[in-house]
Amino acid sequence: MSKPPIDQPNPPRRAPAAFTYEEDNAATETPRPETPRAERRKPASFSGEVVLTPDEEDPFLNPEQDLSPLPVAAPRKRRTSFAGIAAGAFGILLSLAFGLWTDRLIRDLFSRADWLGYAALAVLAIGILAVIAIVIRETAGMMRLAAVQTIKAEADAAILETRPAKARAVVSRLTGLLGDKPETAKGRATLKATEGEVIDPPHLIALAERELLGPLDRRARALIVNSSKRVSIVTAVSPRAVVDLLYVLFEAARLIRAMAELYGGRPGTLGMLRLMRDVLAHLAVTGSIAVGDSLVQQVLGHGLASKLSARLGEGVVNGLMTARIGIAAMDLCRPLTFRALKRPGIGDFIGDLTPSMTARNGNP
Repeated sequence: MSKPPIDQPNPPRRAPAAFTYEEDNAATETPRPETPRAERRKPASFSGEVVLTPDEEDPFLNPEQDLSPLPVAAPRKRRTSFAGIAAGAFGILLSLAFGLWTDRLIRDLFSRADWLGYAALAVLAIGILAVIAIVIRETAGMMRLAAVQTIKAEADAAILETRPAKARAVVSRLTGLLGDKPETAKGRATLKATEGEVIDPPHLIALAERELLGPLDRRARALIVNSSKRVSIVTAVSPRAVVDLLYVLFEAARLIRAMAELYGGRPGTLGMLRLMRDVLAHLAVTGSIAVGDSLVQQVLGHGLASKLSARLGEGVVNGLMTARIGIAAMDLCRPLTFRALKRPGIGDFIGDLTPSMTARNGNP
């Protein structure tokens, strides 16, 4: 007869635990010293701002863009030189000699007949009045060019101010300078309607640039395009290099004068000569006057110059050189520096000069 099983108490259950696997060489490893609590870096936030490059400015996405744009043209600093002093001294000497010769001539005419002397005096008076009118006109033209540069310098200084007083003064002077331009009528009305509402100097200057200079910039671009096209066509079909040179100089002078008149400069003869000197000096310093197949390769892309004929390539190069002259004149004659609006580059005119070529290479 079997015995009944004796009830035994249940053994206590063991709580689950985690075990680490250690290799055999764990004992030989040197334990890593703990960093003292005082030396541990505290968590901190970074205030640096991440700036992303726009797709249109990324050279990897747009390899055809101009990576070396034309530097901004600036007027040359006026300095006293020995050549200027010598020219002034000899000019005064020649003026005195001309005065003595005129006095002697009038005395001789009076000795022959009184009416001849009075006629010479009348002619001399007319000539003096004409010279005075020329001096006034040239002085006014130089003052207008100086006013444009003054507004530009004052605008650059007003942007750094915290109060809008100087910026409003610059906008007022700019409105007065461009008051006779029909293209700025809408912009002047907008500035008048928003007068007193914009108090931030950079925003106020940017608003004036967009409203007043935006329409003028579009017209300036049209002037550069038309002038470049004329130069490109004429130099491509002209049989003589002398004709090419003379026409390029004529078109460049006309473009510079038109650019100055567009932005309110209206220079006289001396002002025009000084403006042309500044433009040509800027192009000479930046090396933009050099023409040849290398310039075509630079702006039209590798391999495209080989598709152009010799005369067509020469016309394109001359047209692009005229466009660069126009851009430099635009920098010098514009009363505000490019900030709110995009400054045109040489690549903006390639499609206008060679539309079929750029279409073949996949550009719009």
